[in-house]
Amino acid sequence: MKIVTILGARPQFVKAGTVSREIVRHPIIEEVIIHTGQHYDTNMSDVFFDEMRIPKPNYFLGIGGKSHGAMTGQMIEKIEEVVVKEKPDWILVYGDTNSTLAGAIVASKLRIKLAHVEAGLRSFNMGMPEEVNRILTDRVSTVLFCPTDLAVENLNREGYEHINCTIVKSGDVMQDGALYYRKLAVKPTFKIENNFVLSTIHRADNTDSLERLTSIISALNEIHKEKQVIVPLHPRTKKIIQKNGIQINFKVIDPIGYLEMIWLIDHCDIIMTDSGGLQKEAFFFKRHCITLRDDTEWGELIENKFNVLVGADKNKIIEAYNNFEFSNNFEIDLYGSGTASEKIINKIIKMSN
Repeated sequence: MKIVTILGARPQFVKAGTVSREIVRHPIIEEVIIHTGQHYDTNMSDVFFDEMRIPKPNYFLGIGGKSHGAMTGQMIEKIEEVVVKEKPDWILVYGDTNSTLAGAIVASKLRIKLAHVEAGLRSFNMGMPEEVNRILTDRVSTVLFCPTDLAVENLNREGYEHINCTIVKSGDVMQDGALYYRKLAVKPTFKIENNFVLSTIHRADNTDSLERLTSIISALNEIHKEKQVIVPLHPRTKKIIQKNGIQINFKVIDPIGYLEMIWLIDHCDIIMTDSGGLQKEAFFFKRHCITLRDDTEWGELIENKFNVLVGADKNKIIEAYNNFEFSNNFEIDLYGSGTASEKIINKIIKMSN
């Protein structure tokens, strides 16, 4: 059996690496990995794949830095060429990037079985390109691997029981990965105080709005007066801040490798982020999270009070930091027990017989 896996961003490689480690336990499966190049990342060198113990891509398409339409269209064309050549039994996609959608469209046009990992997630914000990508991908999938009960409920509400597909609550492959990579974590070399806040700001809703960006930074400056705030900052965001003369008092570092990031997550006091994945990683490492967004795909974290939504409002950020009553019941099983990859591959094998 042959599976073509389609990836485009570094977080997807981390997730797929977990599943690939399960695939190699089954000699009947051959995996072919296509990297679209959607997020060209200089950190994704051979060293990255070696350190993360992730199989290197068989194909690199080099499609990135374009408009959504141009990027997705070129991906469809190039992925189709590879898929026609490789003749896989399955196409496997992750999450909600343009690469995910392009792979889904190729699978549907060529009538190849499609497996979607992280299916059923909804932010209910159709202004997010990711929301459109995940909805369209779900609709043409053969099997939908849902990380949570809420993801399954979302699909049922949308009538998926009347659609020719299979819904599986698999658990979350990110939890599998967190358990694996925790043992490989590397302490960064810069000075870190014993108690610190870890924050990331990268979502366009925040970085492209001067009002929102200024408000978030002002809140982090205020919090930094009593506790060190560490922010790995993308060069693009740093340029926006410098161009507009926004004052930063907290600790800014360049983007770091995943193993260093895992160390920071595991040792921080609290996380403040607009990232989707980091909200879950906070939970995996028993850390509370303040989410700098107006919505989230991970409603179960909000419902169970491990996470609180504050948008970009300075006062709400500081109020949540000082006074929000978080839950400490981290033993609750929201994302599986680290066996998602095993469930996913076993189900694909079963559906192939």
